[in-house]
Amino acid sequence: MSATWYECKVKYRKTDDIGTQKVTTEPYLVDAISYTEAESRINEEMKAYVSEEFKITNIKVANYAEIHPFENADRWFKSKVTLMAYDEESGKERKTNMYLLVQANDVKEAYDNTIAAMKNTMGDYTIPAISESPIMDVFPYFSGEEGDLEQLERFNALKASKPEIVAVGDTGENIEDLVEADSE
Repeated sequence: MSATWYECKVKYRKTDDIGTQKVTTEPYLVDAISYTEAESRINEEMKAYVSEEFKITNIKVANYAEIHPFENADRWFKSKVTLMAYDEESGKERKTNMYLLVQANDVKEAYDNTIAAMKNTMGDYTIPAISESPIMDVFPYFSGEEGDLEQLERFNALKASKPEIVAVGDTGENIEDLVEADSE
């Protein structure tokens, strides 16, 4: 059974870097069976992050086929993937769109991570669009069974890993070498 993801908007008072408090509304993603369960789950998850009162302002079904966390990434990107199939009856090419939520640090890395997520796809596909998502965090559902516990730990480890920052020029490669390798 595939997961149903619910986007939950949560309004609460947030303290910024300089100590100023302001009311903000942020979207979060939870895996749930129903709207009621999504509301219950987001309440439980947010209690761990928000010490004051918060309000759930909206819950809707999110249009994501898959969620892919990656190590050393801190932002979420929405990747539009177009699957192409040949319809033998009509003789035409059919295109079907699906959306992936991919964790990355920038659009280029999101593109690379989308390619990695699609590596076992048998059919042809294109990636016509990638945009940064406003999603702040993702809370998958795990039943607590033995296999799920390992999966939960892996998901949370990937999600919590800090991005590696590599300064320009620290790769040890010359830009001319990289350009030559790309043109071959």
